[in-house]
Amino acid sequence: MLIVGVTGGVAGGKTTVSRIFEREGAYIIDADQIARELVQVRSPAWKAITRAFGKGILEEDGTIDRKRLAERAFSDSRQRRLLNKILHPRIKKEMGKRAREFGRKNPDAIVIFDVPLLVETGFHREVERVVVITSTEKQQIERLRKRAGVSKEETRRILSSQMPLKEKVKAADFVIPNKGSIEETRRKAREVFQELKRIVLQKRRRPTDK
Repeated sequence: MLIVGVTGGVAGGKTTVSRIFEREGAYIIDADQIARELVQVRSPAWKAITRAFGKGILEEDGTIDRKRLAERAFSDSRQRRLLNKILHPRIKKEMGKRAREFGRKNPDAIVIFDVPLLVETGFHREVERVVVITSTEKQQIERLRKRAGVSKEETRRILSSQMPLKEKVKAADFVIPNKGSIEETRRKAREVFQELKRIVLQKRRRPTDK
């Protein structure tokens, strides 16, 4: 099994590349999806977040309003660190559990950890390979505004709260540009995936080569 972390800037194309990898045969574990599952009403994470941020972040049915929570977290670095402290250990534990399940089913599995804050949290040191998706800030702003419907000012605040992309690239084993057409992104992603498959084969052969 090979554990690969995929990351990049917000609205930079992580999901697009992860889906390409999945079509090529990878197993995807999405940190954001796990986070949504972990904060279901009355769950331990839900209780911890509610205690930390107050009931003002809740909808009438008790679910967490993710947009309201994000506005609180992105407006204050201390609040953001608090939220990360609550969620990240739980997310990592669940991701590890799911990866082990995939590994038991398929010893040659390539498991993709789709993690927005892979480098910021130091999680990149716990995976075997790191793939960073790059795009321009202008593209990120356009995609984020279209996807989330937030103002230009709010979008820039979200971008400024994250580690600069050039710093993430320093931690990368592979870089996939997502600045042109989807065909170009798909071609590069497939090239990277073929290299990941070669790495898996090398891992499998290594014990018998000694």
